Amino acid sequence: MTMQIAFLGTGLMGAPMVRRLLGAGLPTCVWNRDPAKAKVLVTDGASLANSPARAVSGARVVFTMLSDGPAVADVLFAQGVAEALAPGAVVVDTSSISPDHARDHAARLAEKGVVYIDSPVSGGVAGAQAGTLALMAGGPAEVIADLAPVFAPLGRVTHVGPSGAGQVCKLANQQIVAITIAALAEAMILLDAGGADREQFRRAIRGGFAESRILDLHGARMIARDFVPGGLSSLHLKDLNSVIDLARTHGLSLPQTETVHQAFVDFVANGNGNVDHSGLLLHLEDVNDHLKRG
Repeated sequence: MTMQIAFLGTGLMGAPMVRRLLGAGLPTCVWNRDPAKAKVLVTDGASLANSPARAVSGARVVFTMLSDGPAVADVLFAQGVAEALAPGAVVVDTSSISPDHARDHAARLAEKGVVYIDSPVSGGVAGAQAGTLALMAGGPAEVIADLAPVFAPLGRVTHVGPSGAGQVCKLANQQIVAITIAALAEAMILLDAGGADREQFRRAIRGGFAESRILDLHGARMIARDFVPGGLSSLHLKDLNSVIDLARTHGLSLPQTETVHQAFVDFVANGNGNVDHSGLLLHLEDVNDHLKRG
């Protein structure tokens, strides 16, 4: 029997993920708060539901890709999804939310006989389109293993621990990404000040210790000054807020993270929430322009 999938949240990341599932022959029913973003997937073979509860009716696996923890809770528990799911169904939440939200969702769904896997992703829109996402899955290892054929079209899944562990790993990932973006942006500014060519620098260090996917993709964005969002700065800030909260809960000092967190706070506060997170370069350029003028 073919496994029926439901996918709730078909925005920047969700839509290409749905197309990957459909391309693998997995029948998928879609729903989105903005119906237009789900309707476009019908031409790719998806079926369309007018509510999240209807989308999950009969589904064995339900994916969610929503903006934050409260949005996930609203869809699961206020809009009837939990009641519409059959016992034995699995919810795979690929949203980036706090570990506490993930653990709460897991406990509440377990009472209804439904398994919850927190499996945030890394790789951005490009990774979603190519099926090369890194999926960090928290929850029962045996359930995650059983879902290998469903995860396979999306990318590489790794079981990282119990409920909530996936979200902790995503926060650590977002730390690394944010700090690396900031380091690369600062290097670009230093290159200009010293009279070196940004693109030639990027080519020169490929294959060295500074090589990274961020140098490859976001370095190219910074050089082309193309900040059309693949990863919204507002959403990266949301994740960094969660990192700071978790660090404070455990009494940790994370000076690098605190510095880049404040930079994102300022960048988003200046109206750049919908700019790609590589656009942090613009903020650091502005800071340095002020220093020069001062």
